[in-house]
Amino acid sequence: MTRPRPDIDVRPITEPELVDWLRAVKTGFLREPTVPDSELEARRSQFRPGRYLGAFDGGRCVATFKSFDQQVTAVGGAAVPADAITGVTVTATHRRRGLLTRMMARDLAAAKDRGDVVATLIAAEYPIYGRYGFGPATWMTEWTVDVPRTGLDLRRPGPDDGGRIDLVDGDDVRKLGPELHERIRRSQPGAVSRDELWWPSQTGLVRLEPPWTEPFYAAYRSPDGELEGLVSYHSDDDWHDKQPHDTASVNWLIASTPAAEGALWRYLCSIDWITRVKSGWRAPDDLLPLFLPDPRAARITAQSDWLWVRLLDVVRALEARTYAGEGALVLEVSDRDGLAGGRYRLEASTEGGSCTRTTADADLTLDVADLAALWLGDESAVRLVALGRVREERAGAGRSADALLRTSRRPWCPDIF
Repeated sequence: MTRPRPDIDVRPITEPELVDWLRAVKTGFLREPTVPDSELEARRSQFRPGRYLGAFDGGRCVATFKSFDQQVTAVGGAAVPADAITGVTVTATHRRRGLLTRMMARDLAAAKDRGDVVATLIAAEYPIYGRYGFGPATWMTEWTVDVPRTGLDLRRPGPDDGGRIDLVDGDDVRKLGPELHERIRRSQPGAVSRDELWWPSQTGLVRLEPPWTEPFYAAYRSPDGELEGLVSYHSDDDWHDKQPHDTASVNWLIASTPAAEGALWRYLCSIDWITRVKSGWRAPDDLLPLFLPDPRAARITAQSDWLWVRLLDVVRALEARTYAGEGALVLEVSDRDGLAGGRYRLEASTEGGSCTRTTADADLTLDVADLAALWLGDESAVRLVALGRVREERAGAGRSADALLRTSRRPWCPDIF
């Protein structure tokens, strides 16, 4: 007679279980399921009791889930406390048993109790997270630039605004990067804070994903000497028919001014032997193509949803951001998990917003996931009405919502986590 399988135990892991948890993560993401000592040491420095969840079957970790403290920049520049979710896997042998649902419910309840306003994640697969109240709040685009077609005068050295570009090394980036990133993050809706391992791991001081290939780094300084931009990139080595066909692939590029951004893109296009530049993950309305005399030289090669948001506190989320105009909306928000549902009245102006629960008639009825997609100003309520995902209870309420919520530039999350 076959013995019944014991219940699968979903619980926070202990620090000694971290190595098994990491193997399960790597197995779930189809990576080599080994954990070098150097990586384990670095990961242990991040370990926070209660924030790493595992599902255990007979002592084996078969599902994983991690969250950590994060800040997300709302429209207008406010830093909103977030529960950032990552490392989510379920081993192929244990799918369709509700393990992710159990881990997600436990984590989101704890996040709400802590006072987090939203939860965030980067979704590996699109269909999974909507059922947990997450909506895609930012998108990304990647361009490939055909350098000979750009129309740039590649004989001109350096920026034409009196600034300068210098090659720097990892030590320089670790010293200069954090302050520059914080300056940019405070003004970029959708940007997120970076943890203590981000800069060391991006510059090779800490090796989280071996093997490591040292990138090139370049810095832009304005005419008065202020650091305004940094870029990290790799290059391949592709020669055939006695001609170079090398590609510069951008790992990340941050800039606090359009002048810095344009100068760094022109620098990348001017490197000897580089015939293509791959932009990495950029905002969908990035300025890159328009920096080029021929914008058609920049071809879109990838476009996708990026940062997903789950509202945990509708009042604080709507009051954290600013608005494009003045007006009022009553929103009927459904949330099957009972974390953020209810009817809310938003009174908005260019100075900010006030949000309260109300019994007044609703203007729009929508799921919490769709409100999350609208929160950073990227999605259109009118589009969601057309799709049947948002219902107008008052004629024209979708247009009213867009007039308040949408932003002139699209939100962007430069990071993956």
